[in-house]
Amino acid sequence: MPHSSDSSDSSFSRSPPPGKQDSSDDVRKVQRREKNRIAAQKSRQRQTQKADTLHLESEDLEKQNAALRKEIKKLTEEMKYFTSVLNSHEPLCSVLATSVPSPPEVVYTFHQPHVSSPRFQP
Repeated sequence: MPHSSDSSDSSFSRSPPPGKQDSSDDVRKVQRREKNRIAAQKSRQRQTQKADTLHLESEDLEKQNAALRKEIKKLTEEMKYFTSVLNSHEPLCSVLATSVPSPPEVVYTFHQPHVSSPRFQP
């Protein structure tokens, strides 16, 4: 009956010797881990680059926003000045008093966006 115990031995199902299979599995595992490590590193670099790009873009947009708000303020002041000059001139103007009816008053309003951040408040 020693022959029947040999048929149930599981060592016959393996092709390569156990030492070589373990060694090749270890090599593949190390290669896979190295490849995964490199891929993770590249992914982190891309993520950092994207964050840096967004940060620079955000700073640029904030500068543009500040410049535009400054320009709006300047133009609003200029409009107030010209309106006051026109208002002071109207009673003295002979052309407006005799032939031309007064033009309708134009009112400019600027709506501020509803942003919760205090950084975006005028």
